[in-house]
Amino acid sequence: MSSFKPLVFSGVQPTGNLHLGNYLGALRNFVALQASHDCIYCVVDMHSLTATLVHDDLVDQTRSITAAFLASGIDPKKHIVFNQSRVPQHAELAWIFNCVARIGWMNRMTQFKDKAGKDRENASLGLLAYPSLMAADILVYRATHVPVGDDQKQHLELTRDIAQKFNNDFSARIAELGYGTEMKVGEEVVNGFFPLTEPLIEGPATRVMSLRDGTKKMSKSDPSDLARINLTDDADAIARKIKKAKTDPEPLPSELQGLENRPEAQNLVGIYAALAECSREDVIAEFGGQQFSVFKPALAELAVEKLSPIAAEMRRIQADPAYIDGILRDGGERAGALAEETMKKVHEIVGLLTN
Repeated sequence: MSSFKPLVFSGVQPTGNLHLGNYLGALRNFVALQASHDCIYCVVDMHSLTATLVHDDLVDQTRSITAAFLASGIDPKKHIVFNQSRVPQHAELAWIFNCVARIGWMNRMTQFKDKAGKDRENASLGLLAYPSLMAADILVYRATHVPVGDDQKQHLELTRDIAQKFNNDFSARIAELGYGTEMKVGEEVVNGFFPLTEPLIEGPATRVMSLRDGTKKMSKSDPSDLARINLTDDADAIARKIKKAKTDPEPLPSELQGLENRPEAQNLVGIYAALAECSREDVIAEFGGQQFSVFKPALAELAVEKLSPIAAEMRRIQADPAYIDGILRDGGERAGALAEETMKKVHEIVGLLTN
């Protein structure tokens, strides 16, 4: 059975400073995946328009995210790094997917409900439809895998739904043109143009929580800077934020089950495990029974060791915006060639006369 060539795609919005959660939940996995897959990593600047249309610093934010990619260890020569707006095929395929997807699918998206809140009628159409653009980001390259956090799994499921409906709606045309690739859907082998992209969720801390509230996800938009460790923080800032991180009065438990109903303790143990690349059980074995006055300095030392070199490299790269722009320009040209290859076939499948 022929199959799609393994290819990883992922994107990061250029809104606010990247933080520890972005690094542990995304960037570090991006770097690791380079050893086993061809990878395309994108700064999704068009997505940043969905919640806030007017940005004073979108160009700088785009360069900052690119600098974080590079400082973390992503290789822009062996793989592709670019910003989304350089490749217009993303928006073109998104329109076709808007016509494939159903309004009911979009209305069920949890993130739309959260971001639109009670004033749904005043939300932008882009906020409602952006999962179609996300699907287009992935499928314009016919990517087979996407590293995602737990909060993005629903969007990837929608991407699979869109791909499957497109494949079903145009099955006869895909077969006639010979553009199908065999793949398994459940127990059935089918022939489709777009793959049913699989999620990659890895690591002991894929969901890093706020340092001020262990029940909330660490966020770029949190009003308190003490709630997160930014990738640009220096050693003193990292140590200060961990020292001030909210905890409870009990010592760390001697068994993992003892972390239940202790969200702040659970979060800090998870962060230590992820940074040390060990299990939570290993952390408990080393620090069980110890007070946070012992554990926090050890965590701060580890975080500074792992994150300070990235912050320093980010500052070095950001001092040369022409270098960053050159990386994005080269990546955009390479990504655009791949996207155009897909779109030429999509035009034929759908019946758009463009040649």
